[in-house]
Amino acid sequence: MKFKDKIFNGDCLDVLPKLPKNSVDLIVTSPPYAQKRKKSYDGVAESQYVEWFLPIAKQLKRVLKDDGSFVLNIKEPAVDSERSTFVIELILEMKKQGWLWTEEYIWHKRNSFPGKWPNRFRDAWERCLHFTKNKKFKMNQDDVMVPMGDWAQTRFNSLSDEDKTRHNSASKSGFGRKVENWIDRKKAYPTNVLEFATVCYNKGHSAAFPEELPEWFIKLFSDPGDLVLDPFIGSGTTAIVANRLQRHYLGIEKQKKYYDLTKIYLEIENISSKKMKKQIMDVIKTASRTEDWKKLILEYKKLMTRKNSTMEHFNK
Repeated sequence: MKFKDKIFNGDCLDVLPKLPKNSVDLIVTSPPYAQKRKKSYDGVAESQYVEWFLPIAKQLKRVLKDDGSFVLNIKEPAVDSERSTFVIELILEMKKQGWLWTEEYIWHKRNSFPGKWPNRFRDAWERCLHFTKNKKFKMNQDDVMVPMGDWAQTRFNSLSDEDKTRHNSASKSGFGRKVENWIDRKKAYPTNVLEFATVCYNKGHSAAFPEELPEWFIKLFSDPGDLVLDPFIGSGTTAIVANRLQRHYLGIEKQKKYYDLTKIYLEIENISSKKMKKQIMDVIKTASRTEDWKKLILEYKKLMTRKNSTMEHFNK
């Protein structure tokens, strides 16, 4: 069975055992929300989430390479006016499986709508938990550096002479508080808070994350030619981005409508005509509003047939 550049339609617990051991370089995924979107995306009850996810985590650990990483985008809800603890419980149980909880990145949704409840404000963030099998793993920190801008020069101008010559980092990290070391640098390393807007266009999926999110982790934790797995591929964002970055992809999707949608998105990546892409996206938007997925497939096939007929005529 081919395991590279392929999308499987099925339950990940049925598909993952078929994958070779130590075959995946990076896993990036966002499982169904606890209790949320039950009708549209198989939301799992918060009280059952840990029990449900642990067998999946076990299989993911089996297929991940020893120097690989697993990035889990997840967020605990507030239940009965109290924040749930299931994510913390899941972390502790995964550690018992042998996972190392290496880091936690925070995805700050910079365009999140404001709002409030009687005892709290609207969430504008989600967790991206980083798990590994070993303390030594692949990490390309230079590939995610960010532009410095004029921060260093502005900060330098406001400092006293004493501050300008303060000591380097005792941990030998490179710069410490000696700000003059930053003056001529064009880029700096980011923090573990990632500023990405939520998806503000309709991808036909109720919980699609922005392309920038998997892109950042794929650049950081994999190399060109590596295999990136998303066991909850949804509308295909992880696969699409991996393909653009010259990585191989592997996706699993339980719901047939999202499986079909992912296949469409991957196919239109190779369409150069902006007009044709817009026509297909308009069909997807209409289908997502009406939930008429059969019509989506029919309309898409018509457009592709028309495109292929045009190309055949052009090539004669």
